[in-house]
Amino acid sequence: MTGFVSFFRRLEGPQTVGRGRAFWSLFAVVLLVALAYPLFSDGYTVGNTVYFFVWVFIALSLCLIWGYGGSLSFGQTAFFGIGGYAYGVLTLNFGSAYGFTLVALVVAVAIAALFAVLLGYFMFFGRIAGVFLGIVTLAVTLMLERFMAQTAGPEWHIGSARLNGFNGMSAMPPLTIPWPGEPIVLSADIGLYYFVLGLLVVVYLALRILMNSSFGNVIVAIRENPERAEMLGYDIRKYQLITFVIGAALAGISGVLYTVWGQYITPSSMGMTAAALPLIWVAVGGRSDLTSTVVGTLVVLAAFQALTIYGSQYALVFMGVLLVLTVLIAPNGLVLGLMHWLGRLAVRFKQRAG
Repeated sequence: MTGFVSFFRRLEGPQTVGRGRAFWSLFAVVLLVALAYPLFSDGYTVGNTVYFFVWVFIALSLCLIWGYGGSLSFGQTAFFGIGGYAYGVLTLNFGSAYGFTLVALVVAVAIAALFAVLLGYFMFFGRIAGVFLGIVTLAVTLMLERFMAQTAGPEWHIGSARLNGFNGMSAMPPLTIPWPGEPIVLSADIGLYYFVLGLLVVVYLALRILMNSSFGNVIVAIRENPERAEMLGYDIRKYQLITFVIGAALAGISGVLYTVWGQYITPSSMGMTAAALPLIWVAVGGRSDLTSTVVGTLVVLAAFQALTIYGSQYALVFMGVLLVLTVLIAPNGLVLGLMHWLGRLAVRFKQRAG
């Protein structure tokens, strides 16, 4: 019982912002609003919200690797694409009977994580760090994107799944959950909304526990001073590799859920633009905190989509300007800076009231 309580106490700690009754009360209110949201909205809007939630996983992966680990990675969209394509190949070959899509989801994420093990091993144990790590991951991402874009011919197939080159793969079956009588189909509406929301809450809480554990403290120590952490006896390469693989798995989840949501995946999901956008979301939110990353990603995504609809030619320009302003005004993140300011304001209010 003591270990169980200690485990959940790690939801709060020095590596995450937000603690105490006020924070968790606000968290519960937001969660209740999110649970009730489909009851007061139309199907299109609910499906669009699922699209927003899907991208939060890749933002969290970058927050973990870059914000906490200190390793700037442009490879998250590579893992995103690997997860999405792996899910497509598996389900187009084996279908969705008996809830196989859930198995395909797990296997696809595992394939993305395995690729990260191979890539991360050569990078971290090869002592690649700093800007060179970003260059290597970007090169891998662009190579995968270029390779998949040229697989248009009929000879490019895995079983019955055609890769289709730049047009991508499509017509993948939706997620299904085995159920007596008739399976539950999670298409891009309320069913998928609750599934993705539940998975997002579980991942967010699990990452809070992880980052406030001894593992998370070591990762932050490596980010701050890798030489000192190594002198204290920690194998920093092992910790960096584990963090990289966890981040890849999260990006793979994002890719699989994106494929489930739209029932398609294209090489452009691994392109230069796709690789740069998560960096902006995380930088604006605050790369060194999970909550700031979630909030910042959702806000920036909503703004980007609105600009794409009403002024598509200015959307990417706006994102670039937003990144520059963030670096100049609030290098630790706009949302994180706002949260710290609100925290100081609350402390002052309590002091005056006392």
